[in-house]
Amino acid sequence: MEPTFWESRWREGKTAFHEGDVNLHLERHFPVLKLARGAHVFLPLCGKTVDIDWLLAQGCRVSGSELNAGAIEAVFERLGITPNIEQVRGLRRYSGPGLALWQGDFFELRTLDLGPADAVYDRAALVAMPPSMRAGYAEHLRRLCGGLPQLLVTYDYDQTHMEGPPFAVPETDIRALYDDDFEINPLSSVDIYGSLADRCSGQEQSWFLRPAIG
Repeated sequence: MEPTFWESRWREGKTAFHEGDVNLHLERHFPVLKLARGAHVFLPLCGKTVDIDWLLAQGCRVSGSELNAGAIEAVFERLGITPNIEQVRGLRRYSGPGLALWQGDFFELRTLDLGPADAVYDRAALVAMPPSMRAGYAEHLRRLCGGLPQLLVTYDYDQTHMEGPPFAVPETDIRALYDDDFEINPLSSVDIYGSLADRCSGQEQSWFLRPAIG
């Protein structure tokens, strides 16, 4: 997907992918990550999700990447934080206590930008990628974060009823992308809910990607 596509989605308010509440899979399954207080969680393609607020309330440090500046600004406004803004190459880094959000192209983000992290929470990134981009996304995430434990949220629905994004990502695709580096454990599956349910029916699913040993 070209950056102009996502910018037009935000501009036109076509953001069915945005949830107004904390994702239920995050609330239910966050403990599988076994993170200590102060752990650093990375959210690729984070948008303006309120999951950020929830993770901060759990005592996590949070970083994320997002193309749209308005979405990032909405997060800081909601939290009542005036961000420090720095230009880093072609990216802008918005930061505040325990929080750093990178505005720009996810594929331009480097390991040194992100710093050491403890886990990845992917609710909106993999499902935003059409099939042709998924391998590149997974490889760049691997370069950024190495083999960190990951809580992954995906959708499974009849793609002929809705083109996406968010796209349907079946289990076979998840395993093709991550089997070499992770043990893939299904956690739960619920009917698609919220504004997305007006567009399609299917399942919202969550997975725990545990780093493979050896």
